[in-house]
Amino acid sequence: MGHSSEKLDDSVSFASQHHVELYDPSKESVWTRVGLNFESFKRAPGPTGGQVIAGDLSEADLEKLRADGPMLQQKMKPRHLSMIAVGGSIGTGLFVGSGGALHNGGPAGVLIAWILIGVMLINVTQALGEMSIVFPVSGGFYTLSDRFIDSGFAFAMGWNYVLQWIVVVPLEVSVAAQMVQYWGDAVPTAALITIFWIALIIICLFGTLGYAEVEFWAACLKLLVVTMFLIIGIVCICGGGPSSGEYSTYSGGKLWQDPGAFANGFKGVCAVFVTAAFSFSGTEIVGLAATETPNPRATMPGAVKGTFWRVTVIYVSSLTIIGLLVPWTESRLMGGSGATASPFVIALNKANIKGLDHLVNATICVSVMSIGLSAVYAGSRTLVALAEKGYAPKLFTYVDKSSRPLYAVILFLATCPIAYIDTTEKGGTVFDWLVAISSLSTIVTWLSICVCHIRFRAAWKAQGHSVEELPFKAMGGVWGSWLGVIMMVLVLIAQFYVAIWPPNFEGGAIDRVQSFFMAYMAAPIIIAFWIGGYAWKRQRPRRASEIDLDSGRKSWLTVEEMRAYRAERKNAPWHVRIYRILFSN
Repeated sequence: MGHSSEKLDDSVSFASQHHVELYDPSKESVWTRVGLNFESFKRAPGPTGGQVIAGDLSEADLEKLRADGPMLQQKMKPRHLSMIAVGGSIGTGLFVGSGGALHNGGPAGVLIAWILIGVMLINVTQALGEMSIVFPVSGGFYTLSDRFIDSGFAFAMGWNYVLQWIVVVPLEVSVAAQMVQYWGDAVPTAALITIFWIALIIICLFGTLGYAEVEFWAACLKLLVVTMFLIIGIVCICGGGPSSGEYSTYSGGKLWQDPGAFANGFKGVCAVFVTAAFSFSGTEIVGLAATETPNPRATMPGAVKGTFWRVTVIYVSSLTIIGLLVPWTESRLMGGSGATASPFVIALNKANIKGLDHLVNATICVSVMSIGLSAVYAGSRTLVALAEKGYAPKLFTYVDKSSRPLYAVILFLATCPIAYIDTTEKGGTVFDWLVAISSLSTIVTWLSICVCHIRFRAAWKAQGHSVEELPFKAMGGVWGSWLGVIMMVLVLIAQFYVAIWPPNFEGGAIDRVQSFFMAYMAAPIIIAFWIGGYAWKRQRPRRASEIDLDSGRKSWLTVEEMRAYRAERKNAPWHVRIYRILFSN
């Protein structure tokens, strides 16, 4: 503990030299706390020091660590974090994007791609959970990239992540308007875009709590609808569907025989990887949310383990059912748009089950808005962290008394009018290119998280720490992160292969070049950011022994304390231990 205490003095030297006033939001009126009066828009006078710090530290050290905390308030409750992890990123990638994936890869190709990406993602979230519990810092994995890798790489990752979400906000608003038109086109698209834009602004007024509550109930709805679909799908496969539909007799796995398990062979499987990754995008937001949680040590393990259940129960199960109900040759998978191209809607229509297609479409609308809200949340928090490091204008460090990163949120909401482009004749083409800017961003972000974890473990060992000190250990350890890195590099190679030789391609040389850049444009943008960041900061990666392991650290427990804690938990009843293994820590 002496080694840590020495480094603690250095890591919070600013706090020791300058008295930092802690801000107590509970002294404000309820209207200020929820963000509904003019006072709430004023700058917060200081950090709240609201995060739990574990360890036997002196009062002086505790005061320094609290002063070193994030400006954002810790408003999220355990139920919020759990549902964000389990259902937060379920959206168009699953409900609609899986249709195009089924057409390109076939039922077996879809399952292979989603399982591989799921295994990769489990390792990513385990690594992120381990680091976020020890370092629940502002900016999450971006800040850790700066600490564990180098400043140029962090600059590239941070701006790449912000750019990804800036594109997503108007895109999701536009998609939400398209989904409503499943019920008719009486309301103009521009009017629907305006309505959804205003809805986003209203929710964002309530700050973190508004985002967390909307995500919680949206996730509940999505999980309910997926569960209903799984039950109905099993009944239909067994021949229990309505006699007026196509599933009144047992079908089993006949669609795996005719038209077949694979649509385009190996190339088809490769083409599905990015769609699978897109469907999981946003999972890493739990790492950002750790900053706004009072006790990440208690809530993060359950959120991280929720990812495993989302991969297995929700994605793999529902895609298996889809592959048994809808043939990959179904024309609506590629010929339709919006909800009409959703394999969930197609299956329910083929079963001739009235009304449920409307429920699915309503759920897709809610999912789309949920992802748009997540984009504002994740992008604004990362932009704040960039500004705190000097990589973005200082204006964006502004956090108000209701814990809203005000100017960062305004910037993201101001991108919504881009959605009006979709009302023009060439709007679809413009959005295709906007999506291309961030098409690989999710995979690169996950890659950086795994690399950060590898470097963190190296620094932890080099500076004399034991993994027994960690409150939560990644399931696969450092080898899980290496597996994640290797798998993500293979996915990037597969996407490069498909970008050059896309399946079912029809067109000339110019069309092929355009297709390539739409699939791989994000790569040169990320490289340009990295070069720019390095040229600006001129910093090389630090040695493992030089990496700062103390700034922002909230777990200072010794090996002996952690052994005593784990020994006590081993004495719990067997059913409690099983629950903790599956759902908690």
